[in-house]
Amino acid sequence: MKQVILITGISSGFGKEISKLLAEKGHIVYGSIRSECKVEPGVKTVFIELTAPKTIADAVQKIIDTEGRIDVLINNAGMHSGGPFEDTPDEIIRQQMDTNYFGWINAMKAVIPHMRKQGGGKIINISSIGGLTGMPFQGVYSASKFAIEAVSAAMRAEIRPFNIKMVVVNPGDFKTRNVETRIVSIAENSPYKEQFEKTLRIFERDETNGEDPVLLAKTISKIVNKKNPKQRYIVGSLIQKMAVYIKRIIPESIFNRLIANHYGIKY
Repeated sequence: MKQVILITGISSGFGKEISKLLAEKGHIVYGSIRSECKVEPGVKTVFIELTAPKTIADAVQKIIDTEGRIDVLINNAGMHSGGPFEDTPDEIIRQQMDTNYFGWINAMKAVIPHMRKQGGGKIINISSIGGLTGMPFQGVYSASKFAIEAVSAAMRAEIRPFNIKMVVVNPGDFKTRNVETRIVSIAENSPYKEQFEKTLRIFERDETNGEDPVLLAKTISKIVNKKNPKQRYIVGSLIQKMAVYIKRIIPESIFNRLIANHYGIKY
């Protein structure tokens, strides 16, 4: 069934592949951009700056005025930060939360009244495996994803009586532009400098050798078409899926040691 879909952030990575596949499947796809860029055939664009709530409200109203409904919201756009927590400036922490948390909150607040009025809909929040476990030297980014995990769980119960489904997707490492776009904070004489540079190389290696974003796009397409999707989808390599499962069954201290060891940190 053809659905009206709004996905945030379609200029590259996940958003680009998701918008392309959903348009190919015959859906009416609107993707948000912040500046002019090439988009996939069949994808319509709206301007959204996640840190400017009015742009979100205006974009949603534009789609409602044109299509009369929004069946699916896919929260995808965001920013990535990295560096020692102690070295990360307050303005970067605020920007991270304004983008990855408050921006998504405002998008959900904008679409839910319309979904409620039309009798239902789906919200798909693309979180991260980093939203299920804190990643060393990505603590600020993980915090933004943990926040989305919490609000998604709370909202799920609130909006379910209105036939609005809340789905969280947790990708592992994928070949996106994270390596290029990550905002890195490190003080000139930081005591963490040597360790951070070592761990950053591991981050970048894992991302460069990660899964193809098409894999995530196919998962999102299945969720869109399911009448009753699962509440959570873990998407990534077998070892990353196993890590999520292992975290649930072994002592936290042991799991934290495993994570530290993976990132070259003596624990």
